[in-house]
Amino acid sequence: MAKPVIFHNPKCSTSCHALATATDLGVEVEVVEYLKTPPDRERLQFLVDHLEGPVADLVRKDAYFKELGLSADDYTEPAAVVDLLLREPRLLQRPLVVKGKRVVIGRPKERIAEVLQS
Repeated sequence: MAKPVIFHNPKCSTSCHALATATDLGVEVEVVEYLKTPPDRERLQFLVDHLEGPVADLVRKDAYFKELGLSADDYTEPAAVVDLLLREPRLLQRPLVVKGKRVVIGRPKERIAEVLQS
């Protein structure tokens, strides 16, 4: 079975918590620093297709989102989310934990252990 994957930003405390949780549980994971290696369209489509929860949640609605003049209402459909994250990988929600065909945003933090142990 393939290792779980964590889409990680080392500057994010919740993302660092996800890696620490994997270590504490003894779960070997593949770490994708998505700002250094942005996911391609195929991988983003997989994430969108298998996300547990609304696809809009994959997009961070942070200060950078606002700085770009974007509206959350424009990013509720899978195609729009994929297109945006291809252009602006910085807006990918983190941490993102992928185990098999299960894709979960690691917020709240307790979700991380639940997915890794499933």
